[in-house]
Amino acid sequence: MVPDIKRDMEQRMQKACSVYKDELQNIRAGRANPQLVERLTINYFGQSTPLNQVSGISAPEPRMLVIQPWDTKIIPDIEKTIMASDLGITPSNDGKIIRLVFPQLTEERRKDLIKVVKKNSENAKVAVRNIRRDSMEDVKKLEKSNDITEDDRKRAEEDIQKLTDKYIAEVEKLTKAKEDELLEI
Repeated sequence: MVPDIKRDMEQRMQKACSVYKDELQNIRAGRANPQLVERLTINYFGQSTPLNQVSGISAPEPRMLVIQPWDTKIIPDIEKTIMASDLGITPSNDGKIIRLVFPQLTEERRKDLIKVVKKNSENAKVAVRNIRRDSMEDVKKLEKSNDITEDDRKRAEEDIQKLTDKYIAEVEKLTKAKEDELLEI
């Protein structure tokens, strides 16, 4: 019972950290990263299709991405999708490939991105705390139904808090690393 609650809680907290890590990878830090555009979807034969399934994406230079669609007829659709995204980049094409040149980040833009990182960090911490709250409630329900003793409940709550602290520290570590990456010139 209690071990099941802890196991479920840890899995959910790992998932919350994983989602946060993915969000951080989508925040551009001055370097071109294919993951920035992989999440974009285009309309391909009436289907919403991820960009990485209809083209090859590479980073030949630190601040440039090259998208090479397997079907050159979809280049206008890819360009429209990139323009409509939150990347803030204007694509250029030569009829066969699309180039995305990422400008050097300004100090002001870096500070804005750090604010976004901190906001996402706080959201991740709130998610972890909500998972803790749910687990604590489950343990209290077990005690009320006389499935566990008061001592077992207290022990379980201590373990739950330790796990929570561990994942909050993980979120803070990821946040610090991303901030350092953004401030790097």
